[in-house]
Amino acid sequence: MRSNKRVIITGIITLLIVAFLGAYRLPFYIYKPGNADALDPIVEVTDGFSSEGDMHLVTVRGGQATPLQWLIAKVRPFHQVYPLEDIRPEGVTEEEYYHAQLRMMESSQEAAKVVAYKAADREIDINYEGVFVMGVIKGMPAEDQLKSGDEITQVNGEKIQEAADLIDYVSDMKKGEKVTLTIKREKETLQKEIELAPFPDNKKKVGVGISLVTDRTVEVNPEVKVKSGEIGGPSAGLMFSLEMYDQLTEKDVTKGYQIAGTGEVNYEGQVGRIGGIDKKVVAASEDGCQIFFAPNEEGREGSNYQVAKQTAEEINTDMKVVPVDTFQDAVDYLNKLEPKNS
Repeated sequence: MRSNKRVIITGIITLLIVAFLGAYRLPFYIYKPGNADALDPIVEVTDGFSSEGDMHLVTVRGGQATPLQWLIAKVRPFHQVYPLEDIRPEGVTEEEYYHAQLRMMESSQEAAKVVAYKAADREIDINYEGVFVMGVIKGMPAEDQLKSGDEITQVNGEKIQEAADLIDYVSDMKKGEKVTLTIKREKETLQKEIELAPFPDNKKKVGVGISLVTDRTVEVNPEVKVKSGEIGGPSAGLMFSLEMYDQLTEKDVTKGYQIAGTGEVNYEGQVGRIGGIDKKVVAASEDGCQIFFAPNEEGREGSNYQVAKQTAEEINTDMKVVPVDTFQDAVDYLNKLEPKNS
């Protein structure tokens, strides 16, 4: 009888330990290599041209760590553990963070449309829907004044259409100066007077301490549909624009290659820095990609390109890592390639 009780107690304790290791959420976030998915089934231009090769969307997997995942991440290469507050600011719920990531993905798709359709000389019309606060930087003046989801409509009484309007407005201002922001929060319209302060990671630059996203609707002809599902963030912009451009042009831009890459792209076609590029290089290499475009950041030390190139050397991949500062840099590189099957 006692033996049976001991077995039952041991079993219960074992189940509790397993549940703790596999289900309990620690205040840490883990990033690791994801996948390199072909974009052809994700991006669909009406009556678009097909290609021999593929453009690939490369992802990084992320999530709040369980004890077991934390232990594995500590010993696996290209797995990184971050304090949760470094990824999701205090006061921002998981749902708010998730929706902010989806909004950034939507914004990246809109920018990709503009870049690709302009490059292909196709019909396009842009409508501005508002500028929204995506996040508030801890310790900056806006921390107690603004919150994720606020729509900013004016700065000092001047209407703003896109995030760049606000950034340009404060670019020549100095520490201690104040701006009055008109915001919409749910059904209210509010006035917020906020003092400018230096950013924690760049003391030469001042601001109120917010990250912004411009909500635009872009109408194009021919129509394009993007089925990105639950993938969030802005880093797929470059590859979306290349895939759209490839489908819009009769010439096979891929030349038969499996092409991956990453980088946020703005409406002028400039390619910006992203996070987790080492993990994306690993994912692209494991999925058989032959070319990988990486943000060059105009050759600065520690650029995405340098990290990507170093990672490619570490994993001993034959995949070619190519630096790009603009969408056009990537197109120019592909135009000069010899077709793979020639």
